[in-house]
Amino acid sequence: MFLGTHTPRLDDKGRLFLPAKYREELSGGLVITKGQERCLYVFPMAEFQRITEALRTAPVTERAVRAYSRVFFASASDEVPDKQGRITIPAPLRAYAGLRRDCTVIGANTRLEIWDSRAWEVYLEQEEPAFADVSEEVLPGIL
Repeated sequence: MFLGTHTPRLDDKGRLFLPAKYREELSGGLVITKGQERCLYVFPMAEFQRITEALRTAPVTERAVRAYSRVFFASASDEVPDKQGRITIPAPLRAYAGLRRDCTVIGANTRLEIWDSRAWEVYLEQEEPAFADVSEEVLPGIL
């Protein structure tokens, strides 16, 4: 489970230090791909394989399945962190998420998300006020 908020910096070569608390879990490999709201999703390899299996069983006759799968897999990049815990984020993914220097990495349960720090701040400003209102829709009877 990935939790918390971290603020690493992207270096000139497009590398990012993974938060230290997640390095061991991600040391065997991970997949970075486009996420919603112009962030990047980072999945441990096992979680990405689980998602792949789920999408494999989805009907390719449905336009939405095809469209989602195309973007999701075409933008995916498998990476192995280096000995210092850095990953290289490919240029097209950096451009998609608007990553320059200051990044925010958030834990999002089974994945990490990488955001441009300013974009994350704007997102929180827009979404936090509604956080309490949506709890019943997202987690009915759980919280």
